[in-house]
Amino acid sequence: MTPIDMALLYSWDVRIDVLLTLTLLGALQFRGWMRLRRRGAVRFANGWRLASYMAGLLVLAIALMSPIDLFSDQLFFMHMIQHLLLMMVAPPLLWLANPFATGLWGLPRSWRLTVGDWFQGNSRLRPILRRLTAPGIAWMLFIVALLGWHDPHAYDLALRNEWVHNLEHLTFFVTAMLFWWHVVGAGPQIHGRMHPFLRIVYVLAAVPPNMLLGVAISLANAPIYIYYTTMPRIFGLSVMDDQTLGGLIMWIPGSMMYIVAALVLIARLFGNDRARPMPEGVHADGEQEAGALSLYRPGAGHLPSHGD
Repeated sequence: MTPIDMALLYSWDVRIDVLLTLTLLGALQFRGWMRLRRRGAVRFANGWRLASYMAGLLVLAIALMSPIDLFSDQLFFMHMIQHLLLMMVAPPLLWLANPFATGLWGLPRSWRLTVGDWFQGNSRLRPILRRLTAPGIAWMLFIVALLGWHDPHAYDLALRNEWVHNLEHLTFFVTAMLFWWHVVGAGPQIHGRMHPFLRIVYVLAAVPPNMLLGVAISLANAPIYIYYTTMPRIFGLSVMDDQTLGGLIMWIPGSMMYIVAALVLIARLFGNDRARPMPEGVHADGEQEAGALSLYRPGAGHLPSHGD
């Protein structure tokens, strides 16, 4: 390994915008978590939820500021690992924490009531959000982002232009959050319950486009992304070996993420979650109780406000 390779391997690009955003999100979640625990709502603010959320933020930090981000400009397969973290690892971890309820309680009281009102049944915003984030639309946006940004022209443009690259990552993450929201079934519950069987179909429907893209890249007999042909080669990987490895990462580990999620949903569908105790506060129906708690207003629920 050359000195340049070693320098890249241990280099972190600490981006202030990313660091501040992740710190703010973590602090907001922790503050809400502590507030709920003080009110005795331990089943909504337990340790594994907080750990899952913080793990999701850590994955985002690794994807955007670690050597993975630096290597993504040099190696296609590293860019695929970065996309995997942004689209298939961080979002499920964040949603498994059911963060809406806890995050809402992290806000100042007036903000909490205002944001909570947006999701009440009589809110004008709620039906708009419900239509814009419907499962079919969320699935379509997720797949369009995945396929669209891997078009050779869009991909090369993103690598040559920093703000386009940032837009690419933001698009990946936002559409992935919408997609996995429906898979996990976390709050806020504005779409009603999706039957576990439909969730299984929903998540497995993402496998073919992801797999076909990975297969097409890994089996290509010429460089698809010209940008990488202009970059110095590191780790002894040729352009074609790098491209093949990147396609395999998207094809196999990428597709497996959806399959694992489907297997978990199948286990729930057949009652495996009823056969053994689940972590405190988790409900197979999409955690409706936590969603209800997130819209709590003083005088409308069972938790005291204590001036917050």
